[in-house]
Amino acid sequence: MDDPTLLASALGAAGAGKLCAGAVFEATRPLTLYRVWQRDRAYTELGRWWTFERPEGPRDRYRGQNVICPEWSALDAWSRCELRAGARFVLGPGQSARCEGGLTLPVSPTNQVYIDNDARAQRVFVERCEPLGAWPEASVAP
Repeated sequence: MDDPTLLASALGAAGAGKLCAGAVFEATRPLTLYRVWQRDRAYTELGRWWTFERPEGPRDRYRGQNVICPEWSALDAWSRCELRAGARFVLGPGQSARCEGGLTLPVSPTNQVYIDNDARAQRVFVERCEPLGAWPEASVAP
């Protein structure tokens, strides 16, 4: 699918995070997505970065696989939602990121899902969301 504006918003320069490459798709049916976010920033629950894979493992491994700097999120809560049929999204591997304190996260082959959600502007493409509690401590099969 061709949507250069959506693709451009998902791609980032080396060291800036986002995606290093990607392709735009349109959901033909509802798709299950997962998001790990920061509990004391409730507005981040419906953010832009998601995964089709159920999050697992130690927090630092997940952070590295998905190129998420510590200052971007504490990664202490998670939710499962459905992407609405007809919604467009970008799928691709994570770009490298230079984090505060000198931490550098390399490019990752792990695919991420970018959705142009903006809850503050009432533009959300996910629905039927279910908070799954603390993460990763409560990472049990939902």
